[in-house]
This record gives sequence, C-alpha cells and structure tokens, in this order.
Amino acid sequence: MIECIFTIDYELYGNGEGSLKELVYEPARRLKMLFDEAGAKFVVFVEVAEFEKIERYRADSCIGSVKDQIREFHEQGFELGLHLHPQWCNARFQKGKWVLDYTEYNLCPLPKERISQIVKDSLFYLRNILGEPNFTPLSFRAGNWLFQPTSTVSDVLVENGFKVDSSVFKGGLQHQHNLDYRPASRNGYHWTFRDDAAIADPAGTMLEIPIYTQPVPFWRMFTGKRMGLQQKSSSGPRPLKQRFYRCVDLMRWFHPLKFDFCRMTLAELISMTEQAIWEARQDGTACQPMVAIGHTKDLVDFETVRAFLAYLKNREIRVTVFEDLYHRYGMRSGYKPDEFTSRHHQEAGAK
Repeated sequence: MIECIFTIDYELYGNGEGSLKELVYEPARRLKMLFDEAGAKFVVFVEVAEFEKIERYRADSCIGSVKDQIREFHEQGFELGLHLHPQWCNARFQKGKWVLDYTEYNLCPLPKERISQIVKDSLFYLRNILGEPNFTPLSFRAGNWLFQPTSTVSDVLVENGFKVDSSVFKGGLQHQHNLDYRPASRNGYHWTFRDDAAIADPAGTMLEIPIYTQPVPFWRMFTGKRMGLQQKSSSGPRPLKQRFYRCVDLMRWFHPLKFDFCRMTLAELISMTEQAIWEARQDGTACQPMVAIGHTKDLVDFETVRAFLAYLKNREIRVTVFEDLYHRYGMRSGYKPDEFTSRHHQEAGAK
C-alpha cells in the first residue's frame, strides 16, 4: 500500500544568501495553506544551526517570524524533523556575508564528541523555540544527504532519542564526499541499519525511510524546470574541483531521480507515482512509503503542488508523516519488514 510523505527542507541557500522571508517563511506559509485545504500534513526538516546563527548575529529581521512559524507548525500537528548543515556551526557574519566552516561540511567523519555537541546544541535551540525542554524529533535528515560514514553519527542520534533517518536516496553517488548509496537499491522500502545507512541490518538501531527515487537515463535530469531552479539557487560559477566531481558523478547512464515536488512537473510527479503503484501491486508489500522531498528555497510552483495533492486524493493515496507511519505500523528497532505485511493482512481480516 502506497503512502506519500511530503518533506520540506526548511532553509536558506547553502552559502547563506537570500532572505528568510522570501526563501523560508513565505514559501512555507503558502505550502501550509495548500495542505490545510487538503486536510493533510507534511514534515518540516528545520535547519536550526543556521537559524541559531542568524539570530545570534541579528542578520535577518524575519528570524522572529520564522521561530513563530516553527511553533505554529508544531502546535498544529505538522511533524518537525532535525536537518543539519554543520558548516553553519562555526559560521561568522562579516561585512554582510556569511563565512561558513566547510571543514565541517559533512557531519559524519567528525569526532564523536563534536558530533554529539552539534546535535545537542541543535536540540537545545529547537527546544527553546518550542518552549518544550524535553522535545526530541523522531526524524533526521543530513545536510546534502551526507549520512556516510554512518556508524558514529547514528549512535549519537540514537543516544539523543532519534528513531528515523531520511537522508538516503537509492542510487545516490557523490565522489567528492565519498557518498555511495547504490547498495541501498537492494533494500526494500524501509529498513533498519547500524554501520551503514545504505545496508540493511535486522539488528540495526535506526530505521531508514529513504527519499523515494526511480532510476532514469541521465538526460532526464536536465528538464527546464529543474535547470531553472538550479540556476536560481546558484550565486555564481561552481569551483573547478566541484564541477569536476559533478561531471564524474554524471558519467553513468542511469541516475536516481528524486521524488522532488518542487523541481518536478505535475506530469513527472504523476508518472513516478503511477510507476510506484504498479510496482507495489507486483510486490505485495503492505507498507510502501514514498518520501517526497522539497526545499522552501525551491518552492515557487504552488499550482503543481495543489494539483498533485488533488491527484493523490483522487487515487486514494494517503498523505502522512513519519510519526504516523512509525506508530501506526509499530516500527521500531529490530523490526522485520515482513511484519508489516502480516500485521496489515491481520487488520484487514478483522474489519
């Protein structure tokens, strides 16, 4: 059974450029209106490290409104997840520009003590926003999807009460950062893991519910809408090293197309969903979550979102969040995926 989980990375551009009102607050406000109309919820992955620095340096007067909006999401039943770009943790605001610490771009290779400090500081700030000293998000998403090497950071997250990660996208490959999610293509729709988020481990301590992808020929990655948003988000030409690695990443016939409701057209979103429906019927697995990803900074085409929500309703596809899925199906550390199928069949038989 397909269920759709919309997730939005609630953040500015990666280099800190742009205004909170235009790139975070207003897009999220309009998205919430669409979901309120549809009677649905989404997951807000809050990039608290950047917000903490913006507030500390008084770099954007809209930070108060952003904090109010985060509280509003929480109070009205939208799930809050933690999203971290650790290069913000040592950031400085100088002469009107952000100076980020790119030595900490990937959280995972850092010493455990540093990872723990970053996670604890982020939780402390988020709890202060909400006024709930014991609040801990269920879900986590790594900045730039960098969740390898996994072992240490997953241990820290579990120690701090996290249950679910949604950083992996099947087929993902980034040579520059030694990210390789291709082994995840052998996994099911969700799995527990321990040492590597891309490798299923029945004894794992965290649950991976990956961003949904489908492999497509490389030329399908270059649509007008996608390239336009990419150009809009770029503040200038990429460094030569970064462009080189990007070319290396693209040197394969098939690429993972993320289920991105901001960068895909309505036709693409529907086509991907119809393919997933067909695969679900062939597979027979009871629970097939399709995690859709978006970014507030990319959110400009609201009519496509509205139309896609209407399509999902017409196809009777549930729109849900990680917390609902986790508790409804009893997901937990050490679960066996086939338990979902048997439980679903038992519940259906009892009705």
